[in-house]
Amino acid sequence: MTKSINLYVGMDVHKESIDIALADEDGRQEVRHYGSIGGDLPALDQAVRKLQATGKTLHFVYEAGPCGYVIYRHLAGKGLDCVVVAPSMIPKRSGDRVKTDRRDAEMLARLYRAGELGAVYVPHPEDEAVRDLTRAREDAKQAQTRARHQLKAFLLRSGIRYTGKTAWTPAHVRWIAGIKLDQPVQQIVFQEYVEAVTAASDRLERVEGNLRDAVAEWRLKPLVEALQALRGVQLVVAATLAAEIGQIDRFDNPRQLMAYLGLVPSEYSSGSSTRRGSITKCGNTHARRVLTEAAWAYRLPARITPIIARRQDKLARSIRAIAWKAQLRLCKRYRSLRAKGKEQNKVITAIAREIAGFVWAIAREVSAGAKKDGLSTGAALRA
Repeated sequence: MTKSINLYVGMDVHKESIDIALADEDGRQEVRHYGSIGGDLPALDQAVRKLQATGKTLHFVYEAGPCGYVIYRHLAGKGLDCVVVAPSMIPKRSGDRVKTDRRDAEMLARLYRAGELGAVYVPHPEDEAVRDLTRAREDAKQAQTRARHQLKAFLLRSGIRYTGKTAWTPAHVRWIAGIKLDQPVQQIVFQEYVEAVTAASDRLERVEGNLRDAVAEWRLKPLVEALQALRGVQLVVAATLAAEIGQIDRFDNPRQLMAYLGLVPSEYSSGSSTRRGSITKCGNTHARRVLTEAAWAYRLPARITPIIARRQDKLARSIRAIAWKAQLRLCKRYRSLRAKGKEQNKVITAIAREIAGFVWAIAREVSAGAKKDGLSTGAALRA
């Protein structure tokens, strides 16, 4: 029986073109440029058929980029092996200042053959759809904030200041509605800014409503509900974490999740010298941002508020215990670090890193509960 020879196919993917390079498993031939094809799937299918005609086992690799995971899912749907790699994790030689599509494709094929590339996690299509919704909500929130800032800046230039304590409360909105400017043109500009704030707020409300509806039908709904047991983690934060991280229990320990989120300190050590700097900030920025926002809730003393109690009402006792343990530890840690004179933003970052560990623990608990329910169901069916 003849053993099939592996052929490693590196692809440098762009919107309009895909450069392809080939690397044979035996290494008898140099890594070679196969050609450049169109960036659409029919052109890729034609190239795949020609490569399959060689009788070799094909292994495809390309960098994650703006074209998403369409190519991965297309090839995987045909039963072909394909991996997506992060550009930041591709080894690069110092002093190599020449970059072309052809060289990038050849480098991918060569490194994949050598086993130097690690595949990134490709989200489930449903998870990616919810992830797009959480990011749309983030964009809507940024648009609302920008519109509000523009309106307040215009009023400040006009010498109009709000004397209340908090902006954008019902009282503040009523105050804005009663503003009348001396110049008619300025009144028109003012009204345009007000309309922009209203439109942005309406958009944000629509997206959040769609997010609530999507989570209600999502396969990760149990995880989203369980994560809300944590203080500072409500629907938006929980859905963002679940959508951005995906299968959380794929991490063997919480330190791996912390590193994935870029919340671990950078390090430069040599010999007896150990130097640690700021966090790496590698990995998923969206998940890291919402964790940092959630960390501010631990400035206050540990307490199960009525809002948290409602979120925990139908959750398992083990999950509620993890959430309470998180409160006791993180609230105490915040006070301890601040008492030592640590800068507040650094303390919040440290708290966010530890929240990631409790997120991992809750995800494992949810996964274990799901497996237990599955076994029970299977036993009932056998009976």
